[in-house]
Amino acid sequence: MPDPKSLTKGTALPVKATQAVAGAARRLSPADVFNALNQLVNATLESIQIHETESTKREKLRAYRETEVKRIKASERALRDYFDLIFEERREANKRLFDGLDRAFESGDIAAMQTVVGGIVEMARTSPLAMIGNLGELRRAMDDPNTVFEL
Repeated sequence: MPDPKSLTKGTALPVKATQAVAGAARRLSPADVFNALNQLVNATLESIQIHETESTKREKLRAYRETEVKRIKASERALRDYFDLIFEERREANKRLFDGLDRAFESGDIAAMQTVVGGIVEMARTSPLAMIGNLGELRRAMDDPNTVFEL
C-alpha cells in the first residue's frame, strides 16, 4: 500500500480503502446519519455560544478594569492634591514656627520659646493621614463608588 503522504492530488485510493468507506456508509442507518448531523449542528451551536459567552466575559472584565483604573487615577489625583495642599500649609506653618523660635531665642523670651516649641511638637505629632482618620475606614470609603471626598 502506498504511503498516504506520498500520494499526489488526483491519485486514486486503493480499491480496498474506497470499499471500506462505502461499506461503513451502508451500515449507517438514516437515523444514525441524522443523529450525526444533529451532533454536528449542536456542537457547532454550543461552540458559538461558548465563544459569545467568553467574549462577553472578556468585555465585562475590560470594562471593569477601565472603571477601576479610572477610580484609582481619580483617587491618586485627589490624594496628590490633598498632600500638595497640606504640605504647603505645613511648610508655611513650620517656617513661621521656626522663625518664631529664632526670634524668641534672640530676644531671650522663655515663655515665647516654650509656646513655639509646644507648637513644633504638636506639628510633629500630627500627620496629614492622622487627620483623615482610620485608614480602614478610608479603604471602605474608597471601595464605595458613591463616597464623596471633600478636600
